[in-house]
Amino acid sequence: MKQKQKPRILVCNDDGIDGEGLHVLAASMKKIGNVTVVAPSEPRSGMGHAMTLGIPLRVKRYTRNSRFFGYTVSGTPVDCIKVALNHILSEKPDIIVSGINYGSNTATNTLYSGTVGAALEGVIQRIPSIAFSLTTYENADFTYAGKFARKLVRKVLRQGLPADTVLSVNIPNIPEQEIQGVKVTAQGKSRWAENTIERDDMYGNPYYWLSGKLQLLDDDLSYDEYAVRENYIAVTPISIDMTNHDALQDIRCWKLNK
Repeated sequence: MKQKQKPRILVCNDDGIDGEGLHVLAASMKKIGNVTVVAPSEPRSGMGHAMTLGIPLRVKRYTRNSRFFGYTVSGTPVDCIKVALNHILSEKPDIIVSGINYGSNTATNTLYSGTVGAALEGVIQRIPSIAFSLTTYENADFTYAGKFARKLVRKVLRQGLPADTVLSVNIPNIPEQEIQGVKVTAQGKSRWAENTIERDDMYGNPYYWLSGKLQLLDDDLSYDEYAVRENYIAVTPISIDMTNHDALQDIRCWKLNK
């Protein structure tokens, strides 16, 4: 009997090739499939769906503990997916997984996220894709997130995903026994309260640090940010179709051709 081929899994992130979450995710995926890692050569957080134009991309082999681990690309997470599919992989992967990101990618954060951007590029290329994020920037423990990622990837490999749909998965940074469960959620409306800090350099010229705090504007477990704050894993289906379908008819009534 012919042995069943292991699934081909492409792993990427936006925190860069040295990101701890990437290494945990790759190790977890190696338990169920043949893994190729292609990640930015340095942190590329907040890149969204940006890609590099007009500047050549450099690809290098990356070793860890004297062993080959994967490839680096001198660009964005989306660049990594494009280069992997067109120049590194000899066969199309069965699934793309992105992460595990430092910090949540819920609500409006989803729009900025390079982790989600990599997964969206996978779906544009018609490959099932999932983005994983751990909801902390400090004292991160990716252990359970890696375990849950493996469980969900197995499910998606069996069940498939709807066309043009990414799963954005946000996992609380708490012990496994404190996880309340899994909620399939909508993208919430919580957004950033911006705080741009102005300072002067040694020559008296102003420069700026962008910062802020995510304001919770949702109030039930059907939304991603609220769910993770209540210690649930939030699994959010995101579409590459950005059309506001509810607004279509209203805008058509403007009779712009007259």
